[in-house]
Amino acid sequence: MLGVGDKFPTFSVKATVTTDSLDFPTITDQSYEGKWKVYFFWPKDFTFVCPTEISGFGELNGEFLKRNAQVLGGSTDSEFVHHAWRRDHKDLAKLPFPMLADVKHDLSGALGILDKNEGVCQRATFIVDPDNTIRFVMVTDLAIGRNPEEVLRVLDALQTGGLTPCAWKAGQETLKV
Repeated sequence: MLGVGDKFPTFSVKATVTTDSLDFPTITDQSYEGKWKVYFFWPKDFTFVCPTEISGFGELNGEFLKRNAQVLGGSTDSEFVHHAWRRDHKDLAKLPFPMLADVKHDLSGALGILDKNEGVCQRATFIVDPDNTIRFVMVTDLAIGRNPEEVLRVLDALQTGGLTPCAWKAGQETLKV
């Protein structure tokens, strides 16, 4: 699995961005140039833990945008499956960020996050800086949801450029050496 300090891999995938049409733009590693990116992956659409996380990231999307960060979610499901899920699940209908369709498993394979037993994405999160360098990685068990507020807290800490103590929150002092 790629880790902190590695370059995020090059990729090109279709994305679902709305339920209003079947227009699926291509998103690449060069999209959102100059921004921080928060990539998060889930195992499968039409499951139970995944929509709680996805809607949680959706609720905090404005906070990520205030920090010059683009949220991008994805799985190995197709853009059509993402579209159907968004259309059929009330909490996903108005998501403000793209859902990446890694149907060839190229991106998840390059990241090293394909689950060995299930063949789907692990529940992985990457914070990537504007230079496409991975600055944070977290992977949880397939059955365990992650906390989007913690991801936002880590982004805040990374953007200070300083040393932050345990449980540090935006607005608090960084450590002085």
